[in-house]
Amino acid sequence: MKRYLRVVGAVVWKDLSAELRSRETFSAMVVFSLLMVLVFSIALELNRGARESTAAGVLWATALFSGTLGLNRGLGREQDRGTLEGLLLAPADRSALFFGKFLSSWALILAVQVVTVPVLTVLYNFNLAEPLVILSLVLGTLGYTGVGTLLSAVSAQTRARDVLLPILLLPVSVPVLMAGVQSSSAALAGTPWNEFSIWYSLLVAYDVIFLAVAVMVFEAVVGD
Repeated sequence: MKRYLRVVGAVVWKDLSAELRSRETFSAMVVFSLLMVLVFSIALELNRGARESTAAGVLWATALFSGTLGLNRGLGREQDRGTLEGLLLAPADRSALFFGKFLSSWALILAVQVVTVPVLTVLYNFNLAEPLVILSLVLGTLGYTGVGTLLSAVSAQTRARDVLLPILLLPVSVPVLMAGVQSSSAALAGTPWNEFSIWYSLLVAYDVIFLAVAVMVFEAVVGD
């Protein structure tokens, strides 16, 4: 078990340290997120009441689209650099590679949200840093990143991965988007917990199911 965790930690450390040196993916995700927020802000030109009703949707659309951009660079970067084969040949369980890639991508997506949420709060003049909103973001991006890591392994082996990953990932992400927007909107509106807790249950169920499926089929995907 300790060896397994060391392998996971090594993959996470490798990815995050490489990103800290280059900041390529993080910078691209942040710029993309801020541009999306700015476009929504200019296009909608909403009053405060309308902003409150659309803030959760803008937040989740930004999180998922910028997350797709980051996931596209995960295993795709390994493929471009010719290091993916070396990772697969390492004497370690393939699921450890999956969890390493998954955790590093998840950390990156959450780091982008740390930048995006305050900007949205300022532009919309509405506090989005509510604990239940943050909880929904953490839970939603967890399952989304899990299935995204699996699908990025599928698309990384194709030439059209920049187009293929969004086509594969976004339809599967509909439950996350729906539950995330509903739970966040209800939390921001001050709705009683018992009236919208079902959406958090859906996010947890999504996380458990899709993470389990991703772990089980990851080895077959990268093996092919």
